[in-house]
Amino acid sequence: MSAQPMTIIVGEGTCGIAAGAKDVYKTFRELLPDARMKTVGCVGMCHQEVMVEIIDGSGGAFLYGKVDRKNIPSILEYHAGTGDIRSDHLIRSGSRTNGSDYLSRQTRIALRNVGLLDPASLDEFRMRGGYRAIEKILSEGITPDQVIEEVRTAGIRGRGGAGFPTSVKWTFARNAEGNEKYLICNGDEGDPGAFMDRSLLEGDPHNVLEGMLIAAYAIGASKGYAYIRAEYPLAVRHFGSAIRDARSAGLLGSDILGSGFSFDVTIKQGAGAFVCGEETALIASIEGQRGMPRIRPPFPAVKGLYGKPTIINNVETLANLGWIIENGGQAYAAIGTDDSKGTKVFALAGAIKRGGLVEVPMGMTVREVLYDIGGGSSTERSIKAVQLGGPSGGCIPESLFDTPIEYAALNATGAIMGSGGMVVMDEKSCMVDIARYFLEFTQIESCGKCTFCRVGTVRMKELLTSISEGEGTMEDIDTLEELAHQVRTSSLCGLGQTAPNPVLTTLRYFRDEYVAHVEEKRCPAGVCKGLITHTIMTDACTGCSLCERYCPVDAITGVRKKPETWVIDHDLCINCGMCVEACNSDAIRVE
Repeated sequence: MSAQPMTIIVGEGTCGIAAGAKDVYKTFRELLPDARMKTVGCVGMCHQEVMVEIIDGSGGAFLYGKVDRKNIPSILEYHAGTGDIRSDHLIRSGSRTNGSDYLSRQTRIALRNVGLLDPASLDEFRMRGGYRAIEKILSEGITPDQVIEEVRTAGIRGRGGAGFPTSVKWTFARNAEGNEKYLICNGDEGDPGAFMDRSLLEGDPHNVLEGMLIAAYAIGASKGYAYIRAEYPLAVRHFGSAIRDARSAGLLGSDILGSGFSFDVTIKQGAGAFVCGEETALIASIEGQRGMPRIRPPFPAVKGLYGKPTIINNVETLANLGWIIENGGQAYAAIGTDDSKGTKVFALAGAIKRGGLVEVPMGMTVREVLYDIGGGSSTERSIKAVQLGGPSGGCIPESLFDTPIEYAALNATGAIMGSGGMVVMDEKSCMVDIARYFLEFTQIESCGKCTFCRVGTVRMKELLTSISEGEGTMEDIDTLEELAHQVRTSSLCGLGQTAPNPVLTTLRYFRDEYVAHVEEKRCPAGVCKGLITHTIMTDACTGCSLCERYCPVDAITGVRKKPETWVIDHDLCINCGMCVEACNSDAIRVE
């Protein structure tokens, strides 16, 4: 091919590292000691990790997925001119821009740099236009009010969940009395299945930091905090490195770029309390108090951290700001819908073929995201529902998948935009069990301050458990629904107000499953252990004995290679499903 040294780019986001990226990097280094080695964050294709891009001496770029130590030698044979290309691992070749099917339907603004630059390199970020927006503001004398107006023109709403207009929030803080104001980046991402903020902080930390600079300048803040959960050590490390490098370059600290504008940032690591995603609870945590929400008003924009005007913006919101200032608010507003401008980042998880991060223009339908980008179900079963908005979101059925992704449309279904989690469920998902799972999460994470959230969620979980075990009544379903409405309307903060959403949406769209659990003592999905039985179908059994070996309670007996002898003792069986997982001939019936 070429005698010039190769460049090997290895994806080392958390998902890549979990899949073995460190070993892959080491192997390439051992096999190609003269190659230029580089690491980047996750481009979003988590289903393809470990991902490696090879750039040969002539500039040809080849992006490979699912790379491991074993297949590296055969991949390199092609680039050495001694073998065929590994098309089974090749995602894209010929262009240095990512052009896979997964990415072709996306519009990447917040994620525009993720997976394309070394997150630890300030120089690479600046080569891609980084810090040009804040330099433009400071060098051209753009006033804070003009920055706020540009953001208002863009129409961007908070990407952390509530969707409050960013410019309105900033205006409150800008006009608030006092010279000391604070800007907080909310990176306390606690939704099960969500990893949007983590990937941004890991893969493009300077972009988020520049967003903080822009926001701080707009509201008049001189001190900022980045509240990042401690379970994200790579994000904490990369963002801390970005702070130090920006400070050394005169882009952070006192008298930035000789403009007279001063702003500095401190990282505060959260201890994993979901409720600290709520603004006032987060503020209490930074102050060293127990993370509990307080009654509003006064709102943080008027009286927040240490009693001073404070703005809290989500990681994704901040990641859009540099692009908006560089390209103009009108360019951003041209993307999306009248109700919801710009793009939104989602984390696809669950029974989805191409799981990972996607950034799509507002207005794209749920179905397009799940099928055109996500590739549909990862099982042989149909997609039954999707949980939108995290544990406080709602489950919407397949019949509503043509709903456009915008705030009002999603709210009308009973779901919410939330921070951007999409948990996909197939036909083997029991919606009663799903509601119980998400409610259990929010119940555990409740700070306990208000009675309806503290006690009401416990009573709701008890009712759901009773129904899932076949001990519920029709009156229990009515009580569950009534209690859900009371918790939603009487709780103090967003956690309690939205905790009932999974229950209310599953009751709204999948009530027949609740009725089946109660009246027929049957779980249609075959999930709830108290309502199912496992039976070996001898006509399909091969007598291999795998089920016996995996059964933890010795409930399965039979003679090897004699299928007709194999049975499950239902008095001993705990319906754990291990036999189903072990069976290689689909011989175990669950009903």
